[in-house]
Amino acid sequence: MGAALLLALAAGPAQALQSFADVQQEFRSSEASLYDRKGQLLQQVRMNPNERRLSWVALEDVSPALRNALVASEDRRFYQHSGVDWNAVAAAAWGNLWNTKTRGASTITMQLAGLLDDDLRRRTSPRSIGQKMSQVVVAQQLERNWRKDQILEAYLNLVSFRGELVGIHALSRVLFGKHPSGLSQREAAIAVALIRGPNATPARVAERACRILQEQRAAQECKGLEDFTLLALVRTGSNSEVIVTTSAPQLAPHLARKLLRTPGQAVRSTLDAGVQRFANDALRRQLAALVERNIEDGAILVLDNASGDVLAWVGSSGSFSNAANVDGVVALRQAGSTLKPFLYELAIEKKWMTAASILNDSAINLPTASGLYIPQNYDKQFKGLVSVRTALASSLNIPAVRTLVTVTPTTFFERLQGLGFQLRESGDYYGYSLALGSADVSLLALSNAYRALANQGRYSGVRTTLADPAVKMTKVMDSGAAFIIGDILSDRSARSRTFGLENALSTRVWSAVKTGTSKDMRDNWAIGYSDRYTVGVWVGNASGLPMWDVSGVTGAAPVWQEVMQYLHTRDQLRQQVPQKPAGVVERDIRYADKIEAPRQEYFLAGTEQSLITTASSDDISIAIRYPTPGMLVALDPDIPPQRQRIRFAADGLPSGAWRLDGKLLTPPAAKAGKKTSRQSAASDPQLAFDWMPWPGRHVLELLDHKMAVVDQVRFEVRGAVENHAQQKTGRARKNN
Repeated sequence: MGAALLLALAAGPAQALQSFADVQQEFRSSEASLYDRKGQLLQQVRMNPNERRLSWVALEDVSPALRNALVASEDRRFYQHSGVDWNAVAAAAWGNLWNTKTRGASTITMQLAGLLDDDLRRRTSPRSIGQKMSQVVVAQQLERNWRKDQILEAYLNLVSFRGELVGIHALSRVLFGKHPSGLSQREAAIAVALIRGPNATPARVAERACRILQEQRAAQECKGLEDFTLLALVRTGSNSEVIVTTSAPQLAPHLARKLLRTPGQAVRSTLDAGVQRFANDALRRQLAALVERNIEDGAILVLDNASGDVLAWVGSSGSFSNAANVDGVVALRQAGSTLKPFLYELAIEKKWMTAASILNDSAINLPTASGLYIPQNYDKQFKGLVSVRTALASSLNIPAVRTLVTVTPTTFFERLQGLGFQLRESGDYYGYSLALGSADVSLLALSNAYRALANQGRYSGVRTTLADPAVKMTKVMDSGAAFIIGDILSDRSARSRTFGLENALSTRVWSAVKTGTSKDMRDNWAIGYSDRYTVGVWVGNASGLPMWDVSGVTGAAPVWQEVMQYLHTRDQLRQQVPQKPAGVVERDIRYADKIEAPRQEYFLAGTEQSLITTASSDDISIAIRYPTPGMLVALDPDIPPQRQRIRFAADGLPSGAWRLDGKLLTPPAAKAGKKTSRQSAASDPQLAFDWMPWPGRHVLELLDHKMAVVDQVRFEVRGAVENHAQQKTGRARKNN
């Protein structure tokens, strides 16, 4: 009858018995782990707030001192019994009868049974008779189906120690800062003592550990043991909560938070541990050198041009920062001059200008909806007439704004969107300041857009894990124009008018690079590429505070140069100069007025010239003067609609016409073949036109003599024209 009852009580647990392989496979670390592309651990992130487990540890990777201490303390006849130590059970029963202390009768196998089955797990109260009987049966089942080494290995990985620590791996890392394989005899005794009394005081733990050492004939290790135990347990706080992290590397915290989601997750990233570590160190060295310049934050991104793989993702400067959790790779910051290459590429692609075209670096005032826009150069000086090559390489602001007048903010905005910037506002919102980088962009988007230049106009997203599919390239820029921009950005002589010949933008291999500094020196950028890699660097303050006299060439550029040269030195890559694509021709040029020295220049086929004259490259001025982009017109309800007009005005074009909302406009005076006093001094009578406004949003286009659009503005009219018309109609009906 008793045997039948025992079998009935044990039937459920026995049926649920797992294999060793199943237990090992279902084990989940509380940490998620990020590895580099070669399998090297980069970062661990705590995902389970209730307990701390680290990876499963094989028994052969556990210190022999710990295995010996555990068996000696918890289960001396572990290797002889078949799950239940009946000698220990009898001794415990005899001790209970005579009220004397004896060693516990629960074997390691029985304790493991309690760890594997929630119904058998001991919580606040002692196990019931039925639970103890089931525990015995499950222990015997384990012994029949598992090897002794598997039982010991599973126990060490599943047993709870102090507070939230589960498993010998977590205990060893947190309390002793080492792998379980390196535990000393003294450390092993403390670990085993914590199994019996996980929440005991350091003095009680040391006392228990000393008894374990004495039983192992190592009493000499008891000397200073209490202080040693106290020091180890200082790593846990009140209520036995662990207050320190493990000794796992912390190389890529920001990307880890982006990629890791569940406990036990292991992700093989595209990062290269060597590049990641070097980039981290390079950033911190530079910020340490600039500590007196009110700068504490930075970020670095390294991309493989061909694959789009992210090789380094440094989101912050770590200990230098008061906002170390802010990911500077994806944070939005003002772009500064880093958008200029895409503006000039678009102008060259459209064949509106060439690298040899002349732009006027002189004062300019542009009317906008919010007033006059008066851009200035970084040094508050003007260089006069300069070529596009010089204007871009030397990062002159006024020529860039004049170029955007030709390209138009809307067209430039659309190109930036095609390059993955995902700007929040429209081109009209930014206006002409978009040429100088008034938009907020991320280091990730900016670096990847430069990667498209490196790939001669072909764009794709990036990869952060090896499980991501291979990237697919899409052509978004003309390959020839992108090649010409790269050649300009690699030209030391062309950038010397602003930066001099010796600066942090030069590398031992071919590279193209552009710096940028936002308003009030709040952001520094250096973005550039070689034939193999694209490197982007941002430095500044996450708080938005300005730096003190730190520009892109002194702040971000030294880090960019150091990382770029490391990449090519490490890989022992030979210098590779981009090959000229089809459709690009090279010509010897000279300037008629000796504005710049003779040189060889690249052109898109069909735009090449040998003699560059000032007359053929007059100053580019705004085409549509009025209305201004984004202008809001409010009509006066007290003035009859017939007497309200908006004058369309433009200059800088020898002849042309207007088109409003897709409809061609022809002024009455032009039809009559004469001018009126209302027509302004534009070079063609049709370039001044008085229009009776109508409420709504409108698109006004200026057309050249070939009916091609040369400028476009959007504006809105609000008012009571419809009310006037309704009142007039109402009076007519009343009179009838």
